[in-house]
Amino acid sequence: MSADSPSPFAATLVALDALHAEDPRRVTVAGEAVPQELWHAERMSAWLEQLVEAPDELVRLAVRGQHLQRWQVPRTDYPEGRVGYLTWRRDQGQRAGETTAALMREAGYGDAPAERVATMIRKQGLGRDEGVQAVEDCACLVFLENYFGDFSRQVDHDHLIRIVQKTWRKMSPRAHALALELPMTAEARALVEEALGG
Repeated sequence: MSADSPSPFAATLVALDALHAEDPRRVTVAGEAVPQELWHAERMSAWLEQLVEAPDELVRLAVRGQHLQRWQVPRTDYPEGRVGYLTWRRDQGQRAGETTAALMREAGYGDAPAERVATMIRKQGLGRDEGVQAVEDCACLVFLENYFGDFSRQVDHDHLIRIVQKTWRKMSPRAHALALELPMTAEARALVEEALGG
């Protein structure tokens, strides 16, 4: 690597964001239309900085790549119901992990760090592995921050309570504290408090 060439980390980050930017879906941020997946990845990274005091570069890459190219395989391609959802989510994690690992190898990483990041993206070892936990925490916080309000209006009340409870169980104590500080509508906060038994 020459002195003026980017580090493997920087090169992988650029490659990930280039793929994120291909998302045809748009969200409006500060009056500007931006690719939805790129915005989502940036929110993931922003939450990581609040969750972990000094995250290493492999955790940073796993968090950034967790939602990679999700628009290419929509949820509607899979059967309705829990089994269909879990299969879709597993397949998405597998695809995102493989693609991120390949980008890392192209940028100069070895097989071990590339596979480590793929493992975190697949969320293997949740509850036992700090890196995997960080990826899950960021995903939960992005959901609660940006999607929960709309989602809560589309799902049956009892089902929604169960979803909040399952999401909460997957999160670390630090993520719980950050989630409780989120601005929410009165309706959304009441649902969370009901789910948590408060």
